Amino acid sequence: MYLALDVHYKTNYAKSVGVTFLTKDDEVPQDIIIETLKDIEPYQPGEFYKRELPCLLQVIAKVDLNSIDAIIVDGHVYIDNAGNYGLGGYLYQALDDKIPIIGVAKRTFHANKDTVIEVLRGTSNNPLHVSSIGIDLNTAAQFIKEMHGDHRHPTLLKTLDTFTKTE
Repeated sequence: MYLALDVHYKTNYAKSVGVTFLTKDDEVPQDIIIETLKDIEPYQPGEFYKRELPCLLQVIAKVDLNSIDAIIVDGHVYIDNAGNYGLGGYLYQALDDKIPIIGVAKRTFHANKDTVIEVLRGTSNNPLHVSSIGIDLNTAAQFIKEMHGDHRHPTLLKTLDTFTKTE
């Protein structure tokens, strides 16, 4: 089973959502987990993970991690080519390096070109930037490329985004 996670920030709280699914071919989530966190850290440039990580962990606490093969996050695993962690890397560390993490970002960082694979999906010429830890990068990129859907974003990641942003 796989878990995809995202967070959306409202005026005075954060809404964290996770969707579980069994295979890359799934177009409907097995389960949807929604959590709200009121005491969120303020945004700090270069330390985004400090704000986002507690929100993700709140959703993860509702899932049996023994059944999870990998977690997909909206963001990067590494922020640079030297291997300094982004959100995905810090999540991997928080989970005691036991659950593989796949980062899927809409934008790239100029300093992490060697730690991502650009994935084109559907007819889009605008790539997704895939990174990973605990799983081979080529395997992770192929998984994202083959997920259900004909557009840039896989169906389940678009579904996740929709749940995250709705009231």
